[in-house]
Amino acid sequence: MRRDDSIPAIATQLRYAQLCRKHLEEKGILDTRFRLQKLADATVALPVLSARVPELTLGVLQHSVAPGSTCTITHIQSPVPSKKSSVRSSQQQLEEALRGLVERGGEVWSEELGRDLPQSWKRHGDLAILGEATFRQPVWKILEPELWEAVASTLGVKRVARMGRVSTDGFRTPTVTLLRGQDGWVQHVDNGIRYEFDVTKCMFSSGNITEKLRIASFNCSGETVVDLYAGIGYFTLPYLVHAGASFVHACEWNPHAVNALRRNLELNGAAQRCQVHQGDNRQNLCLQEVCDPSSPAGKAACDSDTADSRESALGLHCRDSMRITVKAEWQAWSKAAACRIAALLLEIKGQPWRTHVLHMEHVKSYAPHVDHIVLDLECRPT
Repeated sequence: MRRDDSIPAIATQLRYAQLCRKHLEEKGILDTRFRLQKLADATVALPVLSARVPELTLGVLQHSVAPGSTCTITHIQSPVPSKKSSVRSSQQQLEEALRGLVERGGEVWSEELGRDLPQSWKRHGDLAILGEATFRQPVWKILEPELWEAVASTLGVKRVARMGRVSTDGFRTPTVTLLRGQDGWVQHVDNGIRYEFDVTKCMFSSGNITEKLRIASFNCSGETVVDLYAGIGYFTLPYLVHAGASFVHACEWNPHAVNALRRNLELNGAAQRCQVHQGDNRQNLCLQEVCDPSSPAGKAACDSDTADSRESALGLHCRDSMRITVKAEWQAWSKAAACRIAALLLEIKGQPWRTHVLHMEHVKSYAPHVDHIVLDLECRPT
């Protein structure tokens, strides 16, 4: 018998859940107010809007979206609100708390003050980072420090910071102002790897998780890797912890990122298999003797005038933020990058090299028609 607090759902096997979820969301059938729920029979229940669950939907899922899947209509008992719903609830709670603070301070609440509140925030453990365009009205300054205490209490954190624009100092240093708390050090865990960093000194890109997972799946046993632009260890650590690289030379010029990188190597028990090279690799870092790019046993890196590039004698890993409208332009860019790398290797090594595109990966989009693409390029001397 169905309980009154249950909601309709479509149940399918775990391996097909994300494919089905994406389709249901695109068609406006997924009930985004609630989370997906794992059932006792190891299937996953995707909450749906009851009026939008025709039998035709099940057929499309089983035969077109996720061939081989078994989809049935079920119900979720005591559904858990989705994160998105929770954020909306937190926004309402925040407005209520701050409205009371403003009125107790003898000020008048207005729609303008309501629009000045954060619509979303990033959370790292007990620290919440608010957006740049928040709390700009003069009244908020008058209410400090009670303001930040109220914000922290409502969001369930101990520390509060506000994001600013990324600095143009060459290090991409974030302009983050700590509003409540003693320091900005936080911890983030991805795929079993612990990253610690100071949010006021270092950037952390959670959007790179798919690429970190892909690198973690590599078999680098017995290989030496040179990681340019290592940062706090985004890719250095997956190479060491999961891909099984024998040794990594991590190059980074930002002293704050280097500090976090050394700390993260220790945290993950990988410090003995990594040497950190601090400085500008274009000027004062020479790794020719420790990792020869013409050797099939080595992985080295080569600057190809992209935002970030990683190369090996067996494969080049290039990152570039570029304007792309159709997939054909990805192909055009990949061919241009391959030619550029071949020309650089000819100039450096004095002999022709063959370059071959192995794989392209779309990591994330920054804005319409602005995408982050990864290129795996095989490079061999002819």
